[in-house]
Amino acid sequence: MISNNSVNSFKKNVSATILVVDDSPINLHLLNRILNETGYAVRLAGDGKLALQSVKTEPPDLILLDIMMPIIDGYEVCSQLKKDPETRNIPVIFLSAKGEVFDKMKAFDLGAVDYITKPFAPEEVVARIDCQLRIWQLSKELAEQNNLLQEELEELQKSDGYNIGELQQQ
Repeated sequence: MISNNSVNSFKKNVSATILVVDDSPINLHLLNRILNETGYAVRLAGDGKLALQSVKTEPPDLILLDIMMPIIDGYEVCSQLKKDPETRNIPVIFLSAKGEVFDKMKAFDLGAVDYITKPFAPEEVVARIDCQLRIWQLSKELAEQNNLLQEELEELQKSDGYNIGELQQQ
């Protein structure tokens, strides 16, 4: 169990939305408390089907996903998310009691960005979420900068009458 002092020690000013998907009400309650106290907006789903509906309605910034759930397991949820162009870039962190290397490798093969084994340390969960959200944000910024550079290059080519191929041959 985490103390309030521990949660407050890593409290941040963040506005990211985390979707927590777990069939255990106890885990949902605990993760909701930890992440809310840390400053995240939290949405909860008790099974994979509800998770997929929630993501379609309003995509979160990151998904914490249990593996062993009724109806649709976490592996299938991740697989469906990664096949959809609208959701494939949402970072998925598996949070599971399954600790075998096979289970972890399957999660990564499906597109997960991280894997946390239960029982978990709240500080570790928050640190891994923070890390993945930083990577995701930096990736988005890099893609935006690349698009801006491409647009500037195209404008230069139009105004100067050059294209890259001609410049490289000179």
